[in-house]
Amino acid sequence: MSRELNPREIAERSLIKTYRKSLWNPFIASVKRYGLVSPGDHIAVCISGGKDSMVLAKLMQELQRHTAHPFSLTFLAMDPGYNPANRQLLEANAEALGVPLTVFDSDIFDVTTQVEKNPCYLCARMRRGCLYAKARELGCNKIALGHHFSDVIETTLLGLFYGAQLQAMPPKLHSKNFPGMELIRPLYCVHEDAIVAWKNYNQLRFLQCACRFTEARDASGDGIGESKRQEIKLLLRQLKRENPNIEKSIFRAIHGVQLDTFPGFKYRGKAYFLSDVYNSGAAFPQNGAGQE
Repeated sequence: MSRELNPREIAERSLIKTYRKSLWNPFIASVKRYGLVSPGDHIAVCISGGKDSMVLAKLMQELQRHTAHPFSLTFLAMDPGYNPANRQLLEANAEALGVPLTVFDSDIFDVTTQVEKNPCYLCARMRRGCLYAKARELGCNKIALGHHFSDVIETTLLGLFYGAQLQAMPPKLHSKNFPGMELIRPLYCVHEDAIVAWKNYNQLRFLQCACRFTEARDASGDGIGESKRQEIKLLLRQLKRENPNIEKSIFRAIHGVQLDTFPGFKYRGKAYFLSDVYNSGAAFPQNGAGQE
């Protein structure tokens, strides 16, 4: 008679059994397609306490168990100023799911709550910088973030509608401020709906953003509030009623940009006009990982 599995084992098994097609397979597709993990890597898996980063942690553990090319993992969590209940939930979930956390503190929430313009952008940039620095201190050469397929689509539309730019979220980035460090997004091909389904299947409760801006959105009652990202989520939901493949179409579009149909473009911060490129006979910049 087989023994009864505990909740952690059930959650792990469901990743490669129940949700193999929707979680494990697209995760592996991301890792292979974009060359995100190499033998000998020491990867800091960044844990915010939300559903995305926790499922990323479990998928990376499974990959480490099954790979023929060994690599190291450190599960890195930064406390930017969570209230005690949120900090406790983060640590309790990690312990229950068998994710050994390395936690360090910062005062990012104190800083960003005093900023009126683009506080979420500033928070994200500051958090990433702190994670890079701590990961490098711990001997890591990569940080892995939990951005998924849905984030990629939403970010692309946010840039188009509100940022006046055609800019996507690349699967990997080389850091300019931290030479030798790379950011990877192993959930690049994983849909958010699959992550939510796994969370609900295992009856798990994770942190949201845990800042006052998210709390204001949740208090609005419509799930949208003043968040532009939530507006994009609602728009995509409406568009999918008419075209269920709308997100897939956008995802394919960012992989097949017809650069010669645009009057100009930017590459690593420098602006180019196609007429100048044609007239000078210069070659187009080579494809590859982006920089930040």
